[in-house]
Order: sequence, then structure tokens, then C-alpha cells
Amino acid sequence: MLVTKRFPLPALTALLAVGATLFAPLAFAQAFDAVRLNGALRGGDGGRVGAALISGRQYQGSDERRTLLLPLLDYQWTNGWFAGTTNGIGYNFSSQPAMDFGARLTVDPGRNENRSNRLGGLGDIGIRPELGGFYNYRLSDSVALTSSLRYGSGNDRNGLVIDIGAVYSVALAPRWRLGLGVTATYANANYMQSYFGVTPAQAVTSGYAPYTAGAGLRDIRAGAALTYIVNPKVAITTALSASSLQGDAQNSPLARQRNTLTGIVGASYAF
Repeated sequence: MLVTKRFPLPALTALLAVGATLFAPLAFAQAFDAVRLNGALRGGDGGRVGAALISGRQYQGSDERRTLLLPLLDYQWTNGWFAGTTNGIGYNFSSQPAMDFGARLTVDPGRNENRSNRLGGLGDIGIRPELGGFYNYRLSDSVALTSSLRYGSGNDRNGLVIDIGAVYSVALAPRWRLGLGVTATYANANYMQSYFGVTPAQAVTSGYAPYTAGAGLRDIRAGAALTYIVNPKVAITTALSASSLQGDAQNSPLARQRNTLTGIVGASYAF
């Protein structure tokens, strides 16, 4: 969650693992729920590359399984800039060891209706660039609070998503780390209507009754991750994440399953 130049490598690896569990349920649709600056070694530029096998759902609220093999590539510079698949492109303004805050550009992946028969007639939600900011605060070597704001998603490009989370990591043995995390996501009406609502026009083509989804809490996610540190550069993570839809999201006709479990296995290499 915080820059590696401020963290010992084992603690950072565990925080990276927890971060992975929190975006796993949506197969990278929530990859940007928090900024995790975990690439550079102390005093220098650096990054992390790897891959993750994710067993999740076709879309949020789906009852159909989906398995993906996805890449991980993130890099950060000592001057505050960072870029990658989990953080987007942004700048960290903080010079304080316990705090990160800044601005960034991310991407909402949208949703294709051909992903599932349940989405037939609803049309595609396009890929959208998002502008936003982030703030992370480390309470101790083991506990960190995270938050982020992203704007620009959905059919009308006015979707707003706010994520608030916390992570905890502990050493079980010299090479083993356990990470625990929880995140809650709030979305405005524009986002909720795009992903969980059904307009009168969509009702005609999809067979669903019209449904208006308003602003509110979208979902709550909790995860646990076990990381094995092969050496100072290589780490392997196995994780399990639980997600529960809330509010108008869980009442949507698209929500076939409110609660879901997702598994992830990943490996990364620091350079």
C-alpha cells in the first residue's frame, strides 16, 4: 500500500498479496480500488512483474464462473511517479513515511453483453478513462488504511466510485506472511444505473423489467492471502476473497448471486 522505500520487503509483499485479494472478485474490474506502491527498493527506482490466475465471476452479481490468467506489471520512480496494471498512472505527492496521497489516471474496463446470456439485450458498457485521487495512511508496520476516488466510468462517463479499506499483515514464519483486508465501495447513481440498472429501452431488448439503481454502498469485500517469499525478489501468493453486494446492487435483476467467493494464485518478481 505504501512505497517500498519506506517498508521492509516482507511486509510490503504481504500488503501486495492482500491488495490482490481485494480486486480478485471482479477479475481486475476493481484492480484500482487502492494505490499499492510496492515496486522500488529503498532509495531507487524499481518495479514488479508477474501473473495471477483468478477464478471469479463473469460479472459482478453473476452466478457463472470465469477463470482468467492476467499479467501484473508495476513500476515506480523515486521522484513520485508510478505506472502499472494495478495502480494506473499517477503521482505520489507525499514525502512522509506513513502517508501516500496523490492523483492518477486509471481505466474502467466496462462490460460486454456477450460475456453472459444474462446480459443479452443490455448493450455494452465501454472502456472509460477515469480521473481520481488516493490517500493511504500507515497506522503501524502491520496496519494500513487506504482510500481512492475514481470518476469517468459508465455509459455516460459520469460514474463515481469511492473505495475505503484497511489491511493487516503478520509474519507466520521467516518466509511466510499472512495478509487480511476489507474494503467497502460507494458508487454514485450514474455508475449504479450503468452496471445494475435497466432502462426502459433495455427492458424491451433484454426481457428484464425496468429497474432504477440509485447511489449508495455497492459492495463489501474481505480477503485473506498467504504469501511465500522465495527470495528477496520472488514471491508466490494464494488468496481467497469474499464479496457481498449491497443496496440497490443486490436488488438488481442482474444480481443472480449476492455473495461470491473468488480464488487467486499469483507469482511476482521484483526488479
